[in-house]
Amino acid sequence: MARRFRGSDTFKVDAKGRVSIPAPFRRVIEAADPDWKDGLRPNIVIVYGPESQDWLDVYSMEAVHEMDAQIALMQRGSAERLMNEELLYGQSFEAQIDDDGRLTIPQKYRDKIGLASEAFFISAGDYFRIWNPGTYEAKSARRSARLADRYPEDFDPRSLLPALPPKG
Repeated sequence: MARRFRGSDTFKVDAKGRVSIPAPFRRVIEAADPDWKDGLRPNIVIVYGPESQDWLDVYSMEAVHEMDAQIALMQRGSAERLMNEELLYGQSFEAQIDDDGRLTIPQKYRDKIGLASEAFFISAGDYFRIWNPGTYEAKSARRSARLADRYPEDFDPRSLLPALPPKG
């Protein structure tokens, strides 16, 4: 398994919809694309999702192949499989990172999530999200307020992580 995406950053979006991918994210994208090698452009899959989704999920090829295998294990014709197929196949597109480390986000997807002059990137393990910075800040503040009501001030979220099975 490739390294994980880590960190967050904000980058400028130019008039053509090009935005630089954070350099550490590019290294993970390259390592997780089995077809990538020096001289080629690494591939990713961007899930724009349903109308209500106001961010873009960006997956490495390794993560996409893993989800493809998981979908293949689901019962054909089941509502759950159809929902995942629609999201991950029907509401997505493949893209490449250009030679300058940039991603071009088509206008209709920039419009969908309200991207204008800046894009906020935040990692989520084997994928990352691209947000309008203002939208992310507002949703993050609401989520933090909900969590503050549920957990004490000094709560450590790592306590929610499940125990790993013993090695050996």
